[in-house]
Formats: sequence, structure tokens, C-alpha cells
Amino acid sequence: MSSSHGVTRTLLVDTCNTLLQPTRFKDYGPNGLQVEGKAQVKHLVSGVTASRALIEAAIEVKADAIFVHHGLFWRGQDGSVTGWMKQRLALLLAHDINLLAYHLPLDAHPELGNNAQLGQRLGLVAQGTFGDQDLGLWGERADGQAFASVDGLTHTLTQVLQRSPLVVSGVNRPIRRIAWCTGGAQGFFEAAIAAGADAFITGEISEPQTHLARETDVAFLACGHHATERYGAPAVAAHVAAQLGLTHQFIDIDNPA
Repeated sequence: MSSSHGVTRTLLVDTCNTLLQPTRFKDYGPNGLQVEGKAQVKHLVSGVTASRALIEAAIEVKADAIFVHHGLFWRGQDGSVTGWMKQRLALLLAHDINLLAYHLPLDAHPELGNNAQLGQRLGLVAQGTFGDQDLGLWGERADGQAFASVDGLTHTLTQVLQRSPLVVSGVNRPIRRIAWCTGGAQGFFEAAIAAGADAFITGEISEPQTHLARETDVAFLACGHHATERYGAPAVAAHVAAQLGLTHQFIDIDNPA
């Protein structure tokens, strides 16, 4: 049951940090509280990316805090607060909204993370990890069966994600061992091949992976960065909200990428 006073911002951040353990990861930007807002939090909104559209939607529903996978600040930015950055920050500051962002820690959580949540929806059971910082998962279907071909896996992905993946496959054979890593993990493909995968699922594809898929007979399925990463943020935010007695809602801002 929600407390009439909510909880402190400090408790919310500490709870998220304890759950996601951001200090374990080398990441591309800061994890945790990126923008400080009001000291008391009652209503938490989750989303994939701290876009202006998400911030505006959160203002509309009177959110006190926003929890996202893709925050505002990344390595390589020049640090100037102009243009789109100024517009996003101005909205957050004017409405005193806290912004919490967790990138790799949110991918990696073994139950609530992006990779774990995608695997659950696809009916896969993880049996091991691979890739940089052990972020990728590999495993098999929970029913122990193989997909008769990549077409069966493609059909399942299309049904679950509500979009058709881009598929590169050089051979028609059963797909038993599946490796996956959400988002922009196309660079993990070689590690997935080394882990013995018959197919690799991620969000994006770059030019080299097409050739690798054809030459190694390992299927590559690019399912959309946003589409594969819609599940971790609401799973974590709902878990934390239930633990702390907050109200929570997930706002999905459509993104074809």
C-alpha cells in the first residue's frame, strides 16, 4: 500500500543501486541518479530512453521520478547544455523530476534485466554467459526442444516483439543453442559463435555480421534495439515500486530502431 508521503529520493536511489550493483560494470556513462529532483517520491515512471517525449509523458502523469535504460549522459559528449539536451534538462528541472538511468547493470540483472526478461518471453532458459563483462546469455528452449529451423525462431520473435526481425542465415538446420544480448550487441556475435550458438539474437546488425553469419552457418537475428530492450526498465521499476510502496507505470515511446 502506498505511503501518503512516498519515500525519500535517497532511499529510491539506494534501493536501485543495491539491486543493480552498478559499480560492478565498466560503462559508457553514469549509472544511478543523473538528474536530482524532489526529495520525496510517490509516483515512478519507467521507460527505455530519457527522450523529451518520455519526459513530457511523465510530466503529464505527475511523475516524481523517471527510471530508464538510456539516460542523458554518455562518454564522448562535449558537456554543453544546448539544443536537445537543454530542452530535456529544462523540463526535468522545471518539474523537479528525478531521473535515474542504468545501462549495462540493467542489461545484466539475472532476473529483471533486459537479457533475462527477453529470454523469459521467448521461452528460453539461460545456461551460461558470454561476451564482454559476461553480459550475453546462451541457452535452450525451456521445453528442451529445438526449433526445426530459423523460421520457427523468427516466428516466435515476431509474435513476442510484434515486429519482424532482420534475419541472416546461411543454412536450414535445427536451432537448439541460442545466444542473445539485447540492444546494440552486434559486436558480441563472434563470442556467440565461439560459445557454440546455432543462432544469435540482438537488436542491431552492422555490415560485418552478415558475412560472418553466412560463413559460419550461425543465424543472426536483428530484432530492433528498442524492441529488445522494452522489458528490463519496467521489470526493475515495478519491483522497486512494490518494495517501497510507490505507484508505477511504464510509458513506451515507440522507436522503430
